[in-house]
Amino acid sequence: MSDSEIIPLHNSTQEKIHLEHEAAKLFMRLYEKQFGTPMRHIWHNLPRKPDVSCYLNDSKLDLEIAHIYGSEAEAKLILGREADEKMLAALHRLTQLPVNSRLIAALNAVLSSKAQKNYHTQRVWLVLRNMNSLWQQSDFEKHRQQIVLPQAHPFEQIWLLGDAKGRSGVMQLYPAEESYF
Repeated sequence: MSDSEIIPLHNSTQEKIHLEHEAAKLFMRLYEKQFGTPMRHIWHNLPRKPDVSCYLNDSKLDLEIAHIYGSEAEAKLILGREADEKMLAALHRLTQLPVNSRLIAALNAVLSSKAQKNYHTQRVWLVLRNMNSLWQQSDFEKHRQQIVLPQAHPFEQIWLLGDAKGRSGVMQLYPAEESYF
């Protein structure tokens, strides 16, 4: 394939890449502000590599990005999908479950799933972004003892953006130094 050939991306693929870049930029900005360490120049990777690469100071760092919604129905609603009867029924059923249970279950499921992956890279951090407006970093902190970090995983560090815009801060999950900012 030549450089001039363009492969059209499906809307869902474009949306996924956009969300990953948005999360990576937000994380990089917050990390740089807190630690005074430059994080620059992101680019998207092909499958079997982490989602995004950047430079931390002058060394290459890969970021695997994941989003936490709470449930598939909540994800569709948050992403602006049209609500059909099936989605509305699922959302109604969710009102019967405690919000924090859904949050922690979704987070632990993503951590478990990502821990099983292999990446072709030397350094990779996992960045999780909470997309559900019902939860903030303080909720994660309150329920930290319920967060299950898999014993084996490929990540040098694991970070959690407390909300979609990063207003409630970032929480380091691994190594477990309880570094919040």
